[in-house]
Amino acid sequence: MAILHPTATLVPSKLDLLAPWLPTREWYRGPAAPQLVRVASFRFDDPGGEVGIETMLVTAGDGVIYQIPLTYRGTPLDGHEAWLVGTSEHSLLGPRWIYDGCGDPLYAATLASTILTGAGNAEEYANIDGRRERREPSMTVRGSGSQAAANQPASTIIQVVDGDPTRIVTDAGELSVRRVLDGSDAEPDPQAAVLTGTWPGQATPVTLATASPR
Repeated sequence: MAILHPTATLVPSKLDLLAPWLPTREWYRGPAAPQLVRVASFRFDDPGGEVGIETMLVTAGDGVIYQIPLTYRGTPLDGHEAWLVGTSEHSLLGPRWIYDGCGDPLYAATLASTILTGAGNAEEYANIDGRRERREPSMTVRGSGSQAAANQPASTIIQVVDGDPTRIVTDAGELSVRRVLDGSDAEPDPQAAVLTGTWPGQATPVTLATASPR
């Protein structure tokens, strides 16, 4: 499960960090100084319970939806400075180092496991005055794999090609993460397992990512 703190503050906010970062990506199509709007988001569980793993869908005023996986860490991830979106101060948890998930080995391992085992997004609970209250996520995702499949081990990232889609090559296989959701669905490798998602206004499942094990 994902434990959220709805009364906490994050300074700067996620959107404030993403606004200057997003135009630096080669797959970005929008204005140079975007006013980002959150469309929806979903979370994965960190088996260790230490790292937040959230994927945000945002628009930049151009009608296109961008998919941005993020990881939130309490300490810097050594050797991954190129994937750092920025740092922020959480009023309850302290400093957060926020990374583009496509460069974070934990995100790669969790995404692969979710897709290949047919799992979905984490259940979300809000921590309110010491009580946990279940909260409906703003979108739902599901992998196409089999529940009987073995969970993938934590993977080592060998290479990341940051295009659209972003290719993440690991020791366990290859992941492909769509960055631009422009209304046209992807045509993945028929041998690959897929992660699809729906959100308000998008009732037809959209391909978000694929996984091809070795």
